[in-house]
Amino acid sequence: MPRMTLPEKLLPLVEKSKRFKIVVGGRGSGKSQSIADICLMDSQTKGIKTACFREFQNSIDDSVFSLLASEITRLDLQGFDTFQNKILFNDDDAFKFRGLARNYSGIQSMHGFNRFWVEEAQTISFNSLKALTPTLRKDDSEIWMSANPMSRADPFSQRFLVPFEKELNKHGYYEDDLHLIIVINYNDNPYFPDVLEKERKYDEDNLPTVMYDHIWRGKFYDSTDNAIIQVEWFDAAIDAHEKLGFDPTGAVFAAYDPSDEGGDSKGYALRQGSVFLDICEKEHGDVASGTDWACDKAIEDDVDCFIWDGDGIGLGLKRQIEGKFSNKSVGLTLFRGSSSPDNAMREEIGDNIKGLYRKDIGKNTYLNMRAQKYWELRDRFYNTWRAVVKGKYIDPEKMISISSGIKNIDVIRSEVCRIPRKLNPNGKIQILSKVEMAKKPYNLPSPNMADSMMMTMVTPESKVEEEFEDFEFKGWAS
Repeated sequence: MPRMTLPEKLLPLVEKSKRFKIVVGGRGSGKSQSIADICLMDSQTKGIKTACFREFQNSIDDSVFSLLASEITRLDLQGFDTFQNKILFNDDDAFKFRGLARNYSGIQSMHGFNRFWVEEAQTISFNSLKALTPTLRKDDSEIWMSANPMSRADPFSQRFLVPFEKELNKHGYYEDDLHLIIVINYNDNPYFPDVLEKERKYDEDNLPTVMYDHIWRGKFYDSTDNAIIQVEWFDAAIDAHEKLGFDPTGAVFAAYDPSDEGGDSKGYALRQGSVFLDICEKEHGDVASGTDWACDKAIEDDVDCFIWDGDGIGLGLKRQIEGKFSNKSVGLTLFRGSSSPDNAMREEIGDNIKGLYRKDIGKNTYLNMRAQKYWELRDRFYNTWRAVVKGKYIDPEKMISISSGIKNIDVIRSEVCRIPRKLNPNGKIQILSKVEMAKKPYNLPSPNMADSMMMTMVTPESKVEEEFEDFEFKGWAS
């Protein structure tokens, strides 16, 4: 006999009671079939009536009607009768179906229902969402939504995903008194069919990473306009030193992006030579405790150079940081992203000019130091992609590698690959500021870990260099 199956990750839908139950993910995750089966079971055993919505429903064929009807047949469920636009259980309304786009106020007539299910919720409009949530007022009523997210700027994502993005990226799960949000994908579905696996593998080999991640991993498909680092470049850099056979050698750099209390995390990045060995964040605590955390990590990591962001609150941290490293031979650098770029003066031979001329590469190319160092990071990612994917020989000192042992690589990827270039009236390379990134149309969280990675591109004096500076040459032995 057929039986209802449910991926283990979706068990909280049955076990817990929440006002909002949100299930997001890519193709083959089983989210729609699982929700349909749960709703049918609850109709049979608990008498729960479900109103089913989609933003765009020109006919009943656009709804989940066919899915519910096929599951009734497959599971051989008794007591259900299917009609043209509704499903009854024991002669009473069990499921009704509505489109929202043309008549979002029509949901107010859905009396007697104690569950709303919005399929393809990523398409729901602001007006539909505004009308939907206050309409269902019965005690213990629930609003369920299933979606494969599109843009992080759409109303659904802004309401139910973006505020909890860090937790969802880290754990694939978020819960509070009001919300239960589950991310589920094909690899979480033990009933994922072989025919879809063949399709998935083909897409993995042939689609751009951003599109593949959207279709199969439920990621946002909104590659930020003018993003300077592509997802493909980032992925090529994961364990690039192992793929290409070079070691993490050279000075050890640590960079720290401070923040105070108020929801913004503190970032930390550790790089030796061309290899990032650690990238992490501290989500809680004030700026003083965050600075202690970063300095203690750097001391434990035995760094040669410690860099911190000196724009904003970081400007007042010099005394605290110098105190932490007072008995350590570590080069300390306060980074000012707003300052002028490195001079980068060099002599070149001009074809039609007498002798030599000097060209200020930094000043004429980059708006400020932040843009220059982000572009250096970008060039390293691009070089790594060329070496790993295209098989080009690149000097390892011009590449970047990210150890796969670093936790939360998905969160780091999300930050790094959403750093946008801003159009500059004088044609200089300019990076969108944190303040601008937080505003519409970007609505991007502060890229604290990405900024820490960028700051390691600074080349301050190392403790090794300082030791040589203190050495007094006495001449050759006779």
